[in-house]
Amino acid sequence: MKKTSTRLADGRELIYYDARDGTPRDHPDRRPLTPTETRSEIRRDRLLGDAVAVASHRQGRTYHPPADQCPLCPSRDGRLSEVPAPDYDVVVFENRFPSLAGGVGRCEVVCFTSDHDASFADLTPDRVALVLDVWTDRTAELSRLPGVEQVFCFENRGQEIGVTLGHPHGQIYAYPFTTPRTETMLRSVRAYRAETGGANLFDAVVADERADGSRVVLAGEHWVAFVPYAAHWPYEVHLYPLRRVPDLTALGDAARTEFPQLYLELLKRFDRIFTADPGAAGPTPYVAAWHQAPRGADGRQDFALHLELFTIRRTSGKLKFLAGSESGMDVFVNDVPPEAAAQRLREVASQ
Repeated sequence: MKKTSTRLADGRELIYYDARDGTPRDHPDRRPLTPTETRSEIRRDRLLGDAVAVASHRQGRTYHPPADQCPLCPSRDGRLSEVPAPDYDVVVFENRFPSLAGGVGRCEVVCFTSDHDASFADLTPDRVALVLDVWTDRTAELSRLPGVEQVFCFENRGQEIGVTLGHPHGQIYAYPFTTPRTETMLRSVRAYRAETGGANLFDAVVADERADGSRVVLAGEHWVAFVPYAAHWPYEVHLYPLRRVPDLTALGDAARTEFPQLYLELLKRFDRIFTADPGAAGPTPYVAAWHQAPRGADGRQDFALHLELFTIRRTSGKLKFLAGSESGMDVFVNDVPPEAAAQRLREVASQ
């Protein structure tokens, strides 16, 4: 992998990640940009104890532009974009409209391909391996920034999820705190360790799902994917490496090699869930989220890296909305039994 760092016209960092060493990356940003004024602020909820990012500048971010004005496509044919080069493999740059900025974290955009009409599931295994290397490199780099406590790599796909740009891309948030979701998991891990005299909760969950088997969707030599026993979402899959590691930087070579084919198969199955249903509107919308251990957390080595993939579509033409119970009380009501979701995901396996 070749890594080339440069600066955009307004001073933001942009990094090209190329599969081959010989690719020149001397393309200056010729846009007349001025630095954006960002007002990101972290406020703490005194009753719940969690953090809220207030970022009013995001109201002006780009919203569903036509394909010929996409800011994530390469700069070519006289049109200038966020990426000065006429082509790229994978590119990362600081978000112009970040949720976290000004010394309270950092937000980056990851473009998986220069092909505007592709999706992650269309990538080759080699490209997925490069993206995994990029996620790993950014996790290592961002974790070293002063004040950063946790790095979150994720992809949102589909307008139903809230995506405002159609180009295949993801994001990386470098939080200046440990997220509430992770804090909850860490508390559960510590309690289980105390109750059992040292056993690991993540290991127990993975072992129990593998032994039961009814919710396992697919498995390889180094990874297992299953619908969790208490899934929150209609179709939700958790993907774990079988050797527990705290984050992407600790993932072994064998697991890294196996990941691309297995993850692509999982994404393709998500796209097939509703294929035969006439009411389905386009590809399955989803969120793909890497859970990694915070940098300085107590019990960091007890945490288990894993990827959570879920869709808010519960059936053809119907979405799972977070209504009264979910939004008001954080109590999810799932319309699809996890065992039924797993069975459906097994049924749509590649032939």
